[in-house]
Amino acid sequence: MSAPIPPRRQPAKAVLASWIGTTVEYYDFALYGFAASVLFAKIFFPATNPVVGTLISLSSFGVGFVARPVGALIFGHLGDRVGRKTILVITLTLMGAATTAIGLLPSYAQIGLAAPVLLVALRIIQGISLGGEYSGAVLMTVEHAEPHRRGLFGSIINTGTTAGMILANSVFLLVSQLPETQLMSWGWRVPFLLSSVLVIVGLVIRMTLGESPEFATAKDQGSVRKLPIVDVLRRCGGRVVLVALGTIAAGVVSSMTSVFALTYGKAALGMSTGATLGVLLPAWVVALVCVPLFGRIGDRIGVRPLFLYGAASLIVLPFVWFALLGTRQYGLMLLGFGLLFFGYSANYAVFPVYFSQVFPTPLRFSGMSIGFTVGTIGGVAFAPAIAASILEASGGWIGIAAYMAGTAVVTLAAGLLLRAPEAEPDEATVTRPGLDPEAAAT
Repeated sequence: MSAPIPPRRQPAKAVLASWIGTTVEYYDFALYGFAASVLFAKIFFPATNPVVGTLISLSSFGVGFVARPVGALIFGHLGDRVGRKTILVITLTLMGAATTAIGLLPSYAQIGLAAPVLLVALRIIQGISLGGEYSGAVLMTVEHAEPHRRGLFGSIINTGTTAGMILANSVFLLVSQLPETQLMSWGWRVPFLLSSVLVIVGLVIRMTLGESPEFATAKDQGSVRKLPIVDVLRRCGGRVVLVALGTIAAGVVSSMTSVFALTYGKAALGMSTGATLGVLLPAWVVALVCVPLFGRIGDRIGVRPLFLYGAASLIVLPFVWFALLGTRQYGLMLLGFGLLFFGYSANYAVFPVYFSQVFPTPLRFSGMSIGFTVGTIGGVAFAPAIAASILEASGGWIGIAAYMAGTAVVTLAAGLLLRAPEAEPDEATVTRPGLDPEAAAT
């Protein structure tokens, strides 16, 4: 009997499909954050005290982070059971449907308590979707790519997170120019409804993409596990923890620059939000350029050394960043952001290929989803609150920079311990119960 023909690789289409989907997912997720900060308190959470309404509105944003581990568990398991392509179609459909529904949702004044309840429910769906999106997009891209180009192609997916945030910022800033009555009545809905156009484009591309060649091979060889979530924690639990710790420093940098920097600029530097955004948005271009550049470098020198170099740089660069911010001079502040994003890009660019290679194919979606999601929450969700507490207690930035450096030390240590297994049973030897491994190998 002849051997099955290996599935054809579609690297370019895989990159495009994954990048568009990741951009849309992070656009939707970030858009909710902006609206929750500025608009939703009045539209969905009216209260006698405006501060209370704003706090409740921001809490609804946090619900998305709580839901992400649920999505990681569900879609990680299914991704290792039924395939990468199916999950990517499901996650993008869920996110697009939830975001469009938010744009059509009646306000509190129209339907009362049902409005905030439905809003929170849709936010939970967004969080669940995002919990499975990133790992699926990464694996679809990396597993379609040729080995010597996986660093570059995987890093391109990581630019989707930045592109989504920039796009959300830009659209939100445009609609915020409307008169307040128009903004509050219909203008805020436009960015959410625009998402549906991008979702349709992404779905068309994803549905025409073939399954990941590595997963298809594992399925043909009978390597698909019945309970991959259980197996990955039992066999690779230490690696899942190291992946989570390895993501923390980049998550902290992302959260500090996109969220806390606005607070710090206003409270400590006396700058308006618009002035801080005027520095931040151009600086994000550094990440857009440097992430794929470092991905290509990773293909040449190795992804692990580059990951470690990037983590090491983030031990020092937070002190440089805050010192340059303190000058209040536009050029020097932009330089500070650029240097920080340079180190961040070196570390973050190689997440896809570095983290995926430490798990065997039948457990890869589960391992990456759990590790990346837990690490992202640990880095992104709590960093602004921790930094604000340090600023209030100390009145200065040294303690905040030390906190950021400490997370980089944790990431560096995780990277030193995290290695691709040299003798890990892979999809050719992890077989169905009752099937002799030697027979499977032959």
